[in-house]
Amino acid sequence: MAFDQYHEPPEELSQETRTFVRMIVSLGEEAEAINWYEQRISVEKDKQAKAIMQNAQHEEFKHFGMDLEFLLRKKPVWRETLKAILFQEGDIVELGEKGEEASE
Repeated sequence: MAFDQYHEPPEELSQETRTFVRMIVSLGEEAEAINWYEQRISVEKDKQAKAIMQNAQHEEFKHFGMDLEFLLRKKPVWRETLKAILFQEGDIVELGEKGEEASE
């Protein structure tokens, strides 16, 4: 396992923190995979290849969501902030400000 994902000595971090780091890294990797598929899908001309890539990207969305939910269960203040932003109508920046206030 590579340790370049840590900013502190790994042996000094708790198991809980190390799991948290793994999930944060996983979340980023899922977002990166979603991005790669988005680019490939946008230029693919073959309909079957495009459908396969869209299916694969959908799997990455699911993984991203599971990673995010895991993190939100570990960090309730994050959930409070995001509840005010996600799945809401209105100006995203204003919702973000409200979410930040709600979690303070």
